[in-house]
Amino acid sequence: MIIYDARRIKAYEYLGTLCEYCGKDDEFKEGLWEELILDVELMGEFMYYLDNHSILDSMRFKGYSLTDLYFFNMRRAEVRQDIGKNYADSDKEAMVLDTFRLMAAFKRDPEKYIKKINDSLGMDM
Repeated sequence: MIIYDARRIKAYEYLGTLCEYCGKDDEFKEGLWEELILDVELMGEFMYYLDNHSILDSMRFKGYSLTDLYFFNMRRAEVRQDIGKNYADSDKEAMVLDTFRLMAAFKRDPEKYIKKINDSLGMDM
């Protein structure tokens, strides 16, 4: 007997659609998908995003939530725009995808990302 999770198939298809819309390549898509598959909590957050088009924000890691990381990404995009560069990643959908990828990386190497976040914000959260 073969059992499959149709929600994951739909999530993968939607991830592909989002990546295409945001100009993210297949390498980004496959890398993020691998991270989601390996992290049940992160996958749950992603499924919620697909259903509601907003971040559930129930997940916390080392005191940081997806919303914290989203605003970190937003601030970085604003800084790049302030210096005259117009990046595609300032698009909300692209920033959300980047935020999920950032949370996965953050969970693998928290000290590196805590320092980056605190340095960019000029404070401890």
